Amino acid sequence: MTVPVFLTGELDGPELVLGGPEGRHAATVRRLRPGERVDLTDGAGSVAECVVREVLKDSLRVEVRGRYEVAPPRPRLVVVQGLPKGDRGELAVEMMTEAGVDVIVPWQASRSITQWKGDKVAKALQRWRSTAREAGKQARRFHLPEVTEPVSTAGVVKLLAGAALGLVLHEEAAAPLSRVALPDDGDIVVVVGPEGGVSEPELAEFLAAGATPVLLGPTVLRTSTAGVAAAAVLLTRTGRW
Repeated sequence: MTVPVFLTGELDGPELVLGGPEGRHAATVRRLRPGERVDLTDGAGSVAECVVREVLKDSLRVEVRGRYEVAPPRPRLVVVQGLPKGDRGELAVEMMTEAGVDVIVPWQASRSITQWKGDKVAKALQRWRSTAREAGKQARRFHLPEVTEPVSTAGVVKLLAGAALGLVLHEEAAAPLSRVALPDDGDIVVVVGPEGGVSEPELAEFLAAGATPVLLGPTVLRTSTAGVAAAAVLLTRTGRW
């Protein structure tokens, strides 16, 4: 059984108290007991290897047995996710987080059925970030993915222009994703369109920014699964898997 991971902003000292929602979950849901191992992390690469010393009502008191730093993976994988309808956005975020995507960028594409406007923006973004946080813990990630503020098509163009490699998943592309030359460092930015796909004007802007259209496979995947499928190919080819 793998050692459970909990997030905390406090990792200094020979003993730590894991409180708040994380401590409550550890004590009342996971029902951890004295002597059990846990790992605490700040989600940015710092890790404290701990042993539970005392279980309180809504918290744990732990003894730190060791500390280490986990270097951020390279190259960095950024997925621009066209907003899917319903709860498929959270599904996409969950799977991409478990796979190892480093940055997830919500994109309000022209063909997105879902629209993040007004108060809906903050609520939807919070759901994506909460999903990434929980999926990262489940996957024992010590570098949690960043879920950025939503971007327009102009924002995607800027990301692609600054990337070491920019890719757009497109069903009419000639080049398969499995054969595109990959960089050793920098950002690989992958654009995933919404249910209606990437529009021709959007594709033209992305190509002008230096992006390469690529074919993921012989079938057309849902927008909620295309990102994780592309991530699996790229993480394998870069040696991160």
